[in-house]
Amino acid sequence: MPRIIIFLSLFITYAIYSVVVYSKGTMSISSSAFHESEKIRNGKELFQQYNCISCHQLYGLGGYLGPELTTAYSDPQRGELYMKAFLQAGGPRMPNFHFTKEEIDDIISYLKYVDTTAVTYKTRQIQ
Repeated sequence: MPRIIIFLSLFITYAIYSVVVYSKGTMSISSSAFHESEKIRNGKELFQQYNCISCHQLYGLGGYLGPELTTAYSDPQRGELYMKAFLQAGGPRMPNFHFTKEEIDDIISYLKYVDTTAVTYKTRQIQ
């Protein structure tokens, strides 16, 4: 009997939690957050369209010609301005794709998102 009571209380708590999270939990997303997610998606599409993974790595997967980009956004040696410069003009081994300012901002948004999701990757690299 105690197991049934515990099960029912946990089940009811979970059901209430699910209703709150899935109905009211996403209402606080502002239009700026939606706009940012749109930029991230566009940046990912550009990253795929120009086959950046053939030269660069994300999460350790990809080519070896260019640098690893998983944590490039938060890297004190590189960062956003460094990446913008390369995206605008290219480099010795990176071609100039003639990206527009919006495309550059979208790719930077995508790389910033990748950087924020690389928590375990960052701690593994430090050790």
